[in-house]
Amino acid sequence: MKLLLLGTAVLGGILIAGTVIWSNFAKGKSVAAEGSAYDFSFQDIDGQPLALGQYAGKAVLLVNTASKCGFTPQYEGLQSLWEAYEGRGLVVLGAPSNDFGGQEPGSEAEIKEFCELNFNINFPMTAKISTKGENIHPFYAWVRAETGKGPKWNFHKYLIGPDGKLVASFPSAVKPMSKELISAVEAVLP
Repeated sequence: MKLLLLGTAVLGGILIAGTVIWSNFAKGKSVAAEGSAYDFSFQDIDGQPLALGQYAGKAVLLVNTASKCGFTPQYEGLQSLWEAYEGRGLVVLGAPSNDFGGQEPGSEAEIKEFCELNFNINFPMTAKISTKGENIHPFYAWVRAETGKGPKWNFHKYLIGPDGKLVASFPSAVKPMSKELISAVEAVLP
């Protein structure tokens, strides 16, 4: 009961700030998705296994990214958020995707080089994935099944709590260092 009340208070603050909250909340259902984000795995940008379960007990901000998008400068804010909160239990995880406007056409090596050279990115990144369509990554299929929607564009952000449950969803226009996103992150840090 205490967790439900805390989650409701945090989500209430996020709603006031204008963050998109999934439809199950509006229907009076539990905000947390069934299962856990930690049940899913990716490949990292270097082709190695990247299990979300390795981040159990930490908060994760998972962002679908693109190198040729109007929101691409958000990489700078994501890196700043990572540097500010990594030591407090936040993982920023970039998931490059070419789903929206063909704005991530490069290979993993090209994406990695672009991010390192232009934004000094050192937070973890996945290999290129699909957030929609027939090749949708299982994590994004889970998000869509639980929330009724998925990202509408590049740089959509999902905040996952230390327990692996979805906590909030932020549309592309919400900047990584915005007050509303930082407030949500601080509310779920371990």
